[in-house]
Amino acid sequence: MSLNPPTEHQLLVFWVGLLVILVAARLLGAVMQRIGQPAVIGELAAGLILGPSVLGKLAPDITDWLFPADDVQTGMLFTVGWLGVLFLLVSTGFETDLGLIGRLGRAAVIVSAGSLLVPAIAGFAVGWFLPMAFVGSDTERYIFALFVAAALSISSLPVIAKILGEMGLMRRNFGQLTLAAGMANDVIGWVALGLIAGLAQAGGLKLDKLAFTVVGLIVFFVVAFTVGQRVVDTALKRVRANGGDQLSGMTVVLVTTLSFGVVTQWLHVEAVLGAFIAGVILARSRFAEHELIRPLETMTAAVFAPIFFATAGLRVDLGLLADGETIMWALIVLAIASLSKFLGSILGAQLSFLPLREGAALGVGLNARGALEIVIATVGLSLGVLNDRSYTVIVLMAMATSMAAPPLLRRALSGWEGTPEERQRLDMEAQLASNIVVRGNRILIPTKGDVPSLLAAQVAGLTWPAETAVTLLTAGDASTVDVQAHRDVLFGRAVDHDIVDTPVADAVIAEAVLGYDAIVIGAPTGGETSEYVSEIMRRSPIPVVIVRGAASLNGR
Repeated sequence: MSLNPPTEHQLLVFWVGLLVILVAARLLGAVMQRIGQPAVIGELAAGLILGPSVLGKLAPDITDWLFPADDVQTGMLFTVGWLGVLFLLVSTGFETDLGLIGRLGRAAVIVSAGSLLVPAIAGFAVGWFLPMAFVGSDTERYIFALFVAAALSISSLPVIAKILGEMGLMRRNFGQLTLAAGMANDVIGWVALGLIAGLAQAGGLKLDKLAFTVVGLIVFFVVAFTVGQRVVDTALKRVRANGGDQLSGMTVVLVTTLSFGVVTQWLHVEAVLGAFIAGVILARSRFAEHELIRPLETMTAAVFAPIFFATAGLRVDLGLLADGETIMWALIVLAIASLSKFLGSILGAQLSFLPLREGAALGVGLNARGALEIVIATVGLSLGVLNDRSYTVIVLMAMATSMAAPPLLRRALSGWEGTPEERQRLDMEAQLASNIVVRGNRILIPTKGDVPSLLAAQVAGLTWPAETAVTLLTAGDASTVDVQAHRDVLFGRAVDHDIVDTPVADAVIAEAVLGYDAIVIGAPTGGETSEYVSEIMRRSPIPVVIVRGAASLNGR
């Protein structure tokens, strides 16, 4: 095997091109943020300026030197961009809370279905009737139409979350419902994109290859959420137990992301789907915390994502819009994409008996396509499903909807106070957020199965929020511990029971570093605190709550 490294000149061109792209993308991204727009708009604009649309026409020699039509040169630049996509999607997956959709119940399901199905049907119709000049060469019409359907149905969760966060609406009922619908759009959209990409790579509806992809995806999902989840939990638990150093945590994140990406790429459904699922799996781990992925998010936002979006902009040729047919269809696609998402969201809201204003705000918020739409367009172009003309139309549609969403959503939501029940919930959440002990994550209850331990569990059940998970920890003989009695006084919370052989205090301290908010200990009645309780109080890295009854349980 012979490895041929790039020449000195190729490396020079690569580094200069990378520098120019990064500086331009970051500068224009910052300008967009200053005027209340997502940074991705400026990053795409950097590519538009450096590509054939502007610099390529004003100074073609400079463009040809910076971005030569050379396989090695192009490969190096776009490899950096694809790493950006991978890291962007694992970050998006990490912010995706699948349980949120379930907690919001019927409304989340119906709004998600309406905001997904109506644009998908409209997108398929648009893709079916677009002239052949927009369809990639050697691409079946139905595959192209399915791809346009996926492009129109997805929403940009990062853009939505940014707007809601800036307006302080993230925990409002509307905000939670918008996030849930956006998450559902993303999850279903990425799975659909994976299947469509599999069809495209198979060259059409070939049952053997389609069966391989579909069955492979099903197996992948099952294994990822069972065996994969346990492996990730074990790895992150070990990281936390060893002090939680950032380097080890990042290694777990990257290995998980690349492993999942390899599997989905092998299944012909693109590595981006694997990266998204990796982020979901990492976030579901009880041993994960946001600090785990923060370094990757920072590097992605500062370097990889701007380079990816700028390289995506490089491939857009605005000169194609000089053709009257292209600009006409670009406006048609934009109008149908916006109206179908808006009307689908309102339909879902009405069927869920939500106010019309809330449905309209949902339609505006979910209309933002943003970064993920660019990823879809890039995948479509790389597969040959899209050509330069259709790629340009979809990218411009993503830019237009992302620019329109923030001001329209701010206007739709201004002065919205919510219902009395919602305001009461928000007040309670604010109180919990300022409480240094009682929080909603997970608590640790050491138990011997005695009355003080059961009393500690009962007090915890009455004090901590209902969503707080609990771990019961028993050192030594577990036969005396009635786990069901503890579950009964914890009122249906998620309860784990861990049994260890080490001394009680050592076991509690070793467990306490694994992501708990507090330790709740039942102390025996009497004047003196037991030796092991005193040792835990002295060594604990987290708050300790001591629960002591009166002379008897009946006299508490």
